Amino acid sequence: MDLTSLLTFVLVALLLVISPGPSSLLIAKTVPKSGVSAGFAIVVGFLVALIIHGSLSIFGLSLILLQSPNAFLLMKVLGAMYLCWVGVKSLLSVWWSGSRVSSLAAAPQKASVTLRGAFIEGFLTNMLNPKVSMFYLAAFPQFLSINDSVYRAYLLVLSHAIISVFWFTALVIVVHKLKELAVDGWFSRGIQSAIGITFIGFAVKLVLFSP
Repeated sequence: MDLTSLLTFVLVALLLVISPGPSSLLIAKTVPKSGVSAGFAIVVGFLVALIIHGSLSIFGLSLILLQSPNAFLLMKVLGAMYLCWVGVKSLLSVWWSGSRVSSLAAAPQKASVTLRGAFIEGFLTNMLNPKVSMFYLAAFPQFLSINDSVYRAYLLVLSHAIISVFWFTALVIVVHKLKELAVDGWFSRGIQSAIGITFIGFAVKLVLFSP
């Protein structure tokens, strides 16, 4: 693996990370209510899941998963159920309370998600996503030769991890700053409702997804 291959992989990984998806929505949903610390816990969850996905791909376990229709279907259904649950929970958090309308600016005073809970949500959001495994299965054959060692393979995983940490950390900070502009309760409800509906949309899309 030469420098050109590494830089090309970094560019591909960057485009994948910055593209909108459940990870970005989870941060947008959690940070306004639970604060920056919860956002960072989510990022750590992303990182752990990414390393596990990379390890599974390096040692060939993801390939076995994709070659087994039943195993792939199970992972897809679990991922869809989780995304749907996150979406429904987001909708219930703003509409089930009836007349109680709270603004995004006031939400951090009472955190709705613990650091442990935020970490688990971040981990599951990234882990229960077969597209992440497929990214590694599609990228690794192009950027690694048969003579490359496991250490070189992990260099790609590390590159992807660094990009993810920088991007999502920046996103946490930006969301935290922008929440101060959303002082209207109905605006807060609209944002959280849109996020919840989008999560449910991702769940449907995942169920219909086939490799």
